[in-house]
Amino acid sequence: MPRGTGDDGGTAPDELLEQFLIEGRELVQLASDDLLALERTPADRARLDSAFRAVHTLKGSAALVEFAPMAASMHAAEDLLGAVRSQRVTAGPPVFDALLTCIGAADGWINVIGRTGMLPPDAEAEAARLCAVLAAALAAAVTGGTMAVQPPAVSRAAAGDASWVGHLLARAHADAAAAAQAVSAVRYAPTPDCFYLGDDPIRLARAIPKLKFLHIDMIAEPHPKDFDPFACRLLIEGLSGAPPGELQTVFRLVPDQVSIVAIEDATGGTPDQTPGADAAARTLRVDAARVDKLLDIVGELMVATNGLSGLAARTANPQLARDLRARQAEFDRLTGSLHRAVMGMRLLPLDRTFRRLPRLVRSTAMQLGKQVAFEVAGAELEADKSIVDGLFEPLLHVLRNAIDHGIEDAAGRHLAAKPEVGRLALRASRGADHIAIEVADDGAGIDPAAIRAAAQARGMLDAAALNPLDERQLLELIFVPGFSTAAAVSDVSGRGVGMETVRTRIEALGGQVAVASTRGVGTTIRFTLPQSAMVTPVITVRVGREVFGIPMDTVAETARIPACRILPIRGGEAFVLRDRTVPLLGLADLLGMARAPRGGESAYALICDIDGAAVGVEVDAFNERMEVLVRPLSGLLRSLPSVLGTALLADGRLLLVLDIVEVIG
Repeated sequence: MPRGTGDDGGTAPDELLEQFLIEGRELVQLASDDLLALERTPADRARLDSAFRAVHTLKGSAALVEFAPMAASMHAAEDLLGAVRSQRVTAGPPVFDALLTCIGAADGWINVIGRTGMLPPDAEAEAARLCAVLAAALAAAVTGGTMAVQPPAVSRAAAGDASWVGHLLARAHADAAAAAQAVSAVRYAPTPDCFYLGDDPIRLARAIPKLKFLHIDMIAEPHPKDFDPFACRLLIEGLSGAPPGELQTVFRLVPDQVSIVAIEDATGGTPDQTPGADAAARTLRVDAARVDKLLDIVGELMVATNGLSGLAARTANPQLARDLRARQAEFDRLTGSLHRAVMGMRLLPLDRTFRRLPRLVRSTAMQLGKQVAFEVAGAELEADKSIVDGLFEPLLHVLRNAIDHGIEDAAGRHLAAKPEVGRLALRASRGADHIAIEVADDGAGIDPAAIRAAAQARGMLDAAALNPLDERQLLELIFVPGFSTAAAVSDVSGRGVGMETVRTRIEALGGQVAVASTRGVGTTIRFTLPQSAMVTPVITVRVGREVFGIPMDTVAETARIPACRILPIRGGEAFVLRDRTVPLLGLADLLGMARAPRGGESAYALICDIDGAAVGVEVDAFNERMEVLVRPLSGLLRSLPSVLGTALLADGRLLLVLDIVEVIG
């Protein structure tokens, strides 16, 4: 019985399994990207070759760790792609549907393996079904006929059209002299039936003029029962010192099986500047836990640095105090630079998550019988690894909702005088200290009346509470637990957990969610997220015996207000600051703490800007300003409102850093 599917619980060796999971996810994503691109431009040979290599490598990796069902399904996908490459099969929708279904299954299996170390129990049955689907697609799409012989084209465009050249140069890197003398690169993939057509691939390879390097590989390894000694499964690649025109002459009778590339055009430089070799030399995989450990050490360094200010305040020697403050400033600069360097190691492009979504959008749209054009922008922007990885599920919920509830079906779009194909966009942009991510559709929009009716029907609010709500307030109800306007539960949505989950997950990442919608025009869901766990300048304040941190970017200024200028207004208090009236709120009252009577002749207040209006927040005392590493809350404290996170003080105490805007409400 294959490893990973039996009752004995057998799993692949840990080291091999870990490597398989890393490479498997990359290969699945690469194959998905290539197949989705090929669906738009079926003539893209470079994408076709890349998809074939990804599937071929994934098949071999799965066989190595003894996940036989996955290897079998990848073998069937490889056969179908091989037929497309040899032009025995027309690459139409049925072919792409079958291939993407197979890749989707592999993605799911890898996720299960990552959690359990083995394939799910139904993997063999599912693999058999996938093999049947792929075989049916292959049988239905065989073209037959012959092609006219044309001279092979020389690729001189973008490097992406000849990405295989970099890999070939990397293989030839050991023979630097040969690589340096190469002018052209050739890739020859003979059709499996080439021997019957009178072709001799080895003879053609030997005829390459001024051959400098030759690499021959088997591109499709058959099962023993399917082995055909008369089928050619070779991939021949070589470097030549002759110009592309001379190579064209050699391969003039097999133009559909050959790609010839001028090396300088493909690499943008000389052959010894090998892209593959440079990338390998510059890249080092590091466990995220090791980077997190470095970040912890940086945080401890900041705590120790902040302790210097306390020493400076306690010393009676003025010169020593100045020296300590100067040394603290130097440490602040160095620890800040170290923090930025460590955080840079954790930064990943949003593409890591974004690129997983097009295939899922496609499958959801097909499942619902809708046509959707999906656009992605801003995937190159970077954010902390925890944010990039944590975005996947919230985005998936929002995209599914947009396709199911937002974008109309063909009949609905026709009645609305809209194009038959709906538009769905995922956009990312960077602000001063945050990342903004939007999911926008051109669908029917959210009907406030439907929200009001659903909320009343589900007993969430009665009519008296619902009637005064404006449109913005009604839209907020979609985030209430259990809310849904769906008439029935489906595989896509309707259980009332989607948008609640979205807000919970985004807030756990330190972000916020907003929704905007216009009836008949569409809906936009916007996430605002921190770019990373940043070093935050805070001012510490005392309320009673407690000390809190307030981020400096939320405080316009601090003020000491004479008690005689604080006046009662409508059950509250206010004061006049530079000819404008500012309401005064007690931080103790806002936090539900016992408020001590105001003593002395003055009150201390933080002046905060809330939506363009100044608000004063009274505290008992201002303490020092410092830079701290704010860590988000976790575990049971994750849902604690109005707290951005915690920071460690020099004396070992934990500082709660408040979201003062949320505290004020």
